[in-house]
Amino acid sequence: MSTAITADLATIARINAVPAILQVICETTGMRFAAVARVTENNWTACAVLDNLGFGLGVGGELDAATTLCHEIRGSHQTIVIDKASEDARYCHHPTPRLYRFESYISVPVFRTNGSFFGTICALDPAPAALTGSAIQPMMESFARLLTIQIESEEAAQQTEAALKKELAIAELREQFIAVLGHDLRNPLFAITAGAELLVKRLGDARSRTIAEHILASGRRATELVRDVLDFARGRLGNGIMVNIQPCPDLDTALRQVASELQRVYPQRVIRLHIDDLSGMCCDRERITQLLSNLLANALNHGDANSPVDVSARIEQQVFTLGVHNQGAPIAPAVMAQLFQPFSRPLDGTPQSGLGLGLYIANQIALAHGGRMEVVSSREAGTLFSLRLPLDRVAPPEPAPATP
Repeated sequence: MSTAITADLATIARINAVPAILQVICETTGMRFAAVARVTENNWTACAVLDNLGFGLGVGGELDAATTLCHEIRGSHQTIVIDKASEDARYCHHPTPRLYRFESYISVPVFRTNGSFFGTICALDPAPAALTGSAIQPMMESFARLLTIQIESEEAAQQTEAALKKELAIAELREQFIAVLGHDLRNPLFAITAGAELLVKRLGDARSRTIAEHILASGRRATELVRDVLDFARGRLGNGIMVNIQPCPDLDTALRQVASELQRVYPQRVIRLHIDDLSGMCCDRERITQLLSNLLANALNHGDANSPVDVSARIEQQVFTLGVHNQGAPIAPAVMAQLFQPFSRPLDGTPQSGLGLGLYIANQIALAHGGRMEVVSSREAGTLFSLRLPLDRVAPPEPAPATP
């Protein structure tokens, strides 16, 4: 059996209406064998069968096309209707009714939408049946047209599914490549930044030191980009961002350190801190500080340059809340809808630094901790990004039992 015929068999098998069509044909005509057949120049192949006759031909069964009346239909494209073959003027001496021992027979052609011949819907029985001039022929011809539509629809769906699977495989391969590339870039970047730090400390010439500081800043920026790419790849590949939940008694100090580092990058801006005592907090310290760094950098880049940025952190009613608030133009609804999606950019096309992954990664960190990100934005109140983390959802891992 050819690959094309095998594919046609699979297509017909996936069309749920086919068994019902054959059932209706048998019940309406009184004939006990009905089939959908794929007919080529040499082969008649059963794609679907309803056999209450014991004819002995199942799905995938093949006949020599030349021995069937469907072979004639393939050439004429005309329906054949026989009430009683032994008394039919045209078919009483035809070898096919004698070979397959039938008296009543009906077969209608099935075409593809491009006009090419697919096969037939046919039915037969050893007993005569009153078919000529009845509603049987137009009914079966309607079924043939319906089957044409179903075949084309199913094939289109299969092509779409195959294309989607291919694209998903390519996308996964691309993201794996990005992850490997980002991982392999970390070592040379570490060497660059470590070397630049050493040069900044040792160079006495102001011009040379300025160049070294520029190399150091660029290396650190590249390191941040690689980290974002790796986090993005982990999230998209289905593993999600990994967190290491541990007791974090110095989280408030770590958050202040993040704000201090960004204050040095933006010396002209005012950053106000409202950080409570966070002792007793359990979280992934590095990830929470990364989240704050992303939110604070976002506020400094997009907020009103003449207004302060407020950072707050507190624990109330067993919920840890970390917020970053800035004044400035409110976030448009269209932007708000995709705010935490990767590579999101302002719709006005304004050039931006970075990859557009900061808020996406912040949201992934929140989700990994069992928390969520919230944002409210208005012209009057400004924009507030908040991490809300119920403390009952995060706990350090249980210590391993002592071995005897």
